[in-house]
Amino acid sequence: MKTKIRLKKKILKNVGLRLKNFRTLRGISQENLAFQVGLDRTYIGAIEQGLRSPSLYCLFIIANALDVAIKDLVDIDID
Repeated sequence: MKTKIRLKKKILKNVGLRLKNFRTLRGISQENLAFQVGLDRTYIGAIEQGLRSPSLYCLFIIANALDVAIKDLVDIDID
């Protein structure tokens, strides 16, 4: 069970880091991104910190706002 929890945390952390990297590369603040996609800024921050597990739909609208493919947000290496 602990292995599954660690794996989930690692996946969420990696997705959050990729989201943050794409957002900062485009010069978009958390607040601006949140406004564009209709979410709260604190939710974007929690995703970036790996504290929230966003739905597929949420990842889709974020990816569209960042002009990236959703696969780019979830293309992670969990080694």
